[in-house]
Amino acid sequence: MAQKVRKAVIPAAGLGTRVLPISKAMPKEMLPIVDKPAIQYIVEEAVASGIEDILIITNRGKGIIEDHFDHMVELEQRLAASGRQETLDQLNHITGLANIYFIRQKETKGLGHAVNCARSFVGNEPFAVLNCDDFYGRDSFQTMGKFLAALPEGSKNVYSMVGFRVGNTLSESGTVSRGICSTDANKLLTSVVERTKIQRIDGEVKYIDDNGEWTATPDTTPVSMNFWGFTPDYFAYSQEFFKTFLSDPKNMENLKSEFFIPLMVDKLINDGTATVEVLDTTSKWFGVTYPEDRQSVVDKIQALVDAGEYPAKLF
Repeated sequence: MAQKVRKAVIPAAGLGTRVLPISKAMPKEMLPIVDKPAIQYIVEEAVASGIEDILIITNRGKGIIEDHFDHMVELEQRLAASGRQETLDQLNHITGLANIYFIRQKETKGLGHAVNCARSFVGNEPFAVLNCDDFYGRDSFQTMGKFLAALPEGSKNVYSMVGFRVGNTLSESGTVSRGICSTDANKLLTSVVERTKIQRIDGEVKYIDDNGEWTATPDTTPVSMNFWGFTPDYFAYSQEFFKTFLSDPKNMENLKSEFFIPLMVDKLINDGTATVEVLDTTSKWFGVTYPEDRQSVVDKIQALVDAGEYPAKLF
């Protein structure tokens, strides 16, 4: 019997170093895009796909995110007393979006480590993992929701990933990091390799390979944008893999070492432990990788408003 998918995990503990100095005082996830913070779009799209319970994983200095999704009684009372019902309705919309929970990641050791913090929240249910400040597009959420909802109850080792076309995920302001994916005839992931220097050069998408050479890849190559669907057995593998990560002296010596989800997923599929279906989507990804990207994101969101995908009042 298929089960209802209720839970999503949104890591939001990154330091936002690429958008300094503004992220020193304002978390990157709370930067305003048109008329609301970036993370609110992600929460709204998750809710629209059927998600009811959301865990946002934060870090010190990010209490403003929790405040945004909470009630502010004094302000709400003042708005009610002054007859500003429309504004009050907007605030109530935010606080009533979903059951939103928060937990802190005590150490910034990468996305994989952050997701491990969600084990007790997830319990025995399938769940989605997605970035806190990426704009994935409505189709990608619907696609992931359908996959997870169709899983028989008690499913194990059956994972999924929304595969965006690499040409639709680039920044105009600099290089990006992506998990480059290969699939078999059944659209199952066969490998995912983290590439950290991807950009368009002379009309082609290229990255620097392990030999330090520029290598071209088709625009349609699927990449991981950290939009995953997992069954709860994921945590046992992830926590064991993290122990291995910590046991490597190179990772302990390098303060910038991070535990990436694609590293573990690649091991699981090569061992034959799990399968990962790569879900095609018509959505185009965009996000604020560099400060210069922000205006482009604002323009794209405004275009979605003009096209009717978002209402003029984005609440």
